[in-house]
Amino acid sequence: MFDGFKLLDIETSGARIRLRYGGSGPPLLLLHGNPMSHVTWHKMAPRLAERFHVVAADLRGYGDSVGPEDGGANHVNYSFRAMALDQVEVMGKLGYDKFFVAGHDRGARTAHRMALDHPDRVLRAACVDILPSRHVWLNASKQWGMKSWHWLFMAQPYDFPERMMSSVPPEWYMEKKLLKPGIGLSFMAPETFAEYVRCFNWKTIRGSCEDYRACATCDFDLDDADFRVGNKVKCPLLVTWGAKSHTGTVYDDVLKVWRDYGAEVTGGPIACGHYVPEEAPDETLGWFMKHFS
Repeated sequence: MFDGFKLLDIETSGARIRLRYGGSGPPLLLLHGNPMSHVTWHKMAPRLAERFHVVAADLRGYGDSVGPEDGGANHVNYSFRAMALDQVEVMGKLGYDKFFVAGHDRGARTAHRMALDHPDRVLRAACVDILPSRHVWLNASKQWGMKSWHWLFMAQPYDFPERMMSSVPPEWYMEKKLLKPGIGLSFMAPETFAEYVRCFNWKTIRGSCEDYRACATCDFDLDDADFRVGNKVKCPLLVTWGAKSHTGTVYDDVLKVWRDYGAEVTGGPIACGHYVPEEAPDETLGWFMKHFS
């Protein structure tokens, strides 16, 4: 995977970020979701590198990136604000003051916060298979809860979820977490699954749980404050989602929701489940090429 890409660790003001970079052209930052790492982009990154300088990075605490052991007051050390700042600093150290960013799942939430906090740095953004966190919390339902059980489980106080998640074989947990009814895991390359399993250690479990605790606390407060004063994403924002995912089946008009949070929103559904970059790389690539070009 990632033939022709280089591997690099960059120290930020709050973490050590592992990334791969390659290609030439305008800079495009790719961010992954939970419980994954930057390898989720392996089907798309080489083709994107034909048009862009691609940077695929692990979020703090995930993959081979290392964040603080302490989540901090109100879990701020694993907020999307902290994760976004990491990646802005990474791009700065690579020589880019302005860049494109695309994220899936937790990476999309990081990209959303990045576009709000650093509007002078983000030229265009893409959020794959999410709705704004604030909207999710304020519109929770039984259907959402049954499909998104990990949001509430992983947000429980330390170290209850950490102990439970680390008490089972990582292969078993990863299969149960990634497996979606009616979709299976046939779309995922064995090497990719092996990478997710390799990185599923105490460091990652701790960091990912802090991520979900932050989402329910400080992240919600930040998002709600922005929404109340009308602070929207100002750059062009692409929103795509899996038509068979919880985003595509629990909620009705995804774009209508996002237009309350972004000034210029375009996009549409893709015929797949939640893991869009791995299930439907060709279709996702088409959306990205149109948006970022």
